[in-house]
Amino acid sequence: MRKFLVVVDDTPECGNAIRFAARRAEHTKGGLVMLYVMPRDGFEHWMGVAEVMREEAREKAEERLAEAARHARETTDIVPEFVIREGQAVEEILSLIREDEEIGVLVLGAGEDASGPGPLVTQMVDKLGHKMPVPVTVVPGAMTHERLDQIC
Repeated sequence: MRKFLVVVDDTPECGNAIRFAARRAEHTKGGLVMLYVMPRDGFEHWMGVAEVMREEAREKAEERLAEAARHARETTDIVPEFVIREGQAVEEILSLIREDEEIGVLVLGAGEDASGPGPLVTQMVDKLGHKMPVPVTVVPGAMTHERLDQIC
């Protein structure tokens, strides 16, 4: 089964990426993997404090993934697979793609403002595009749900 990997974060454009990935997965009878990457920065405190901070970050990740799954279930019957990693987003995305051979497409949301599509899209497409092990679909954050549904 081919899986669509979508990176879940707190950006507004993430919602369009989730919707697109879920609908494509359903239409192709594939799977959906939702990845949340917790930054490693900020866990360098004393061991007890660092562990509390890490646990709070994990709870936030779980809540965000549950919210993202509810968003996907609004228009599909897809039950996503959740993955939570700690580290740098680009490294963790590539690592997961290499580990799970069923992942066939990476779906990213592009920001709407004039500063560009966002740091993750820039890093994945501009800097690593020729080295990517799977195709990358970039979903515009400004695209309406109606238009997304038409192209899925």
